[in-house]
Parts: sequence; structure tokens; C-alpha cells
Amino acid sequence: MRSASTVIAAALLLLSGCDRHGSGAADTEVDADNPLEIAARERGVVRGDATSPVGVFERAHDLGRDAMCVVPDGAGQWRFAVTASFGTSLSCAAKGTIVQDRDVWRMRFAGHEGCEATVREDEDELRLPGRLPPQCANLCPSRASLAGLRLPRASWSADDARGLQIRDARGMIGRPCAD
Repeated sequence: MRSASTVIAAALLLLSGCDRHGSGAADTEVDADNPLEIAARERGVVRGDATSPVGVFERAHDLGRDAMCVVPDGAGQWRFAVTASFGTSLSCAAKGTIVQDRDVWRMRFAGHEGCEATVREDEDELRLPGRLPPQCANLCPSRASLAGLRLPRASWSADDARGLQIRDARGMIGRPCAD
């Protein structure tokens, strides 16, 4: 029993002696000498910049698939395409831009003047509010709505976002974030 506690004590001493960065800017730096970290960040496997919505958000469910791609579109601005499925014959597809507004992101839907939603990413899940402004009433057909949509993050990669295939409002499959 004494040898087990000696091993545990030695392991704790080794761990406490590890050179760990404190919180702050050092946590976001990429170790240029570590090819695995560089490859993981380039591929979007490891979170790069928490202040950027770039990447893919996606969820499959019984009624279909909800997905969103986000790519850079200038300084402090991104563009997105989103689709939500409500069964085999009802879906919603929209495009627009995202700007950062303090600690949240503001989605502005193209072609729907005044249709904006404040969204945030909590625990790697993008969450749209449960209620959208009245200007968003024609965003989706029939009774469908993007209100309350929750999409888990699948990737932090702009390349993955550009390659994401989404059905548009006519049912055609395309890569809306590739342009």
C-alpha cells in the first residue's frame, strides 16, 4: 500500500512541475513547433479563436438535418447560410451576414429588411432566440421558423464551411458558403 501512495505522490509532483500557461493571450497562441497542433487547428479539430463564428454548425434529427456554415466576409463580419428541416416537405433556408456586437453575434438575414437575431455560442452550440422579430415572419414558409434553433458546432474550419452542402429554398443542393 505504501508503494502505491509513493507512486501517486510522485505523479502529483510531476504534474505540478509541468510548465503550464496561465490564462490570457498565451492560451490562444499556437505552438509553432508542434505539427499536430498546427494540423488540428488548420483542419478545425481544435478550437482556434473563440471570438469567431467561422465554421460549421450541424444537427441531424428525426425530421431531417439542420445546418449552418459561416465564413469570413471582411473585418469583423462574416456571412452565413442556414437550413432547418421540419420534415420531408417543409424546410427553411436563409442567408445573411453576422457582425460581432460585444459578446454576442448579430445575424442579419438577407432580403428581409429589419430581420435580425442576436445569437450566441454556448458550450459549442449556436442558439437562436426563441422569438424572432415580426420582420422575420416571411423568412420560412408555412408555419416553419428558425426561432429557437440550436446547432452544435461541428467544425471551426472555414474550409469545412465552404464545403458544406445545404439544400436551398428550391430543394437544390449547393455550397452557399463557397462563393
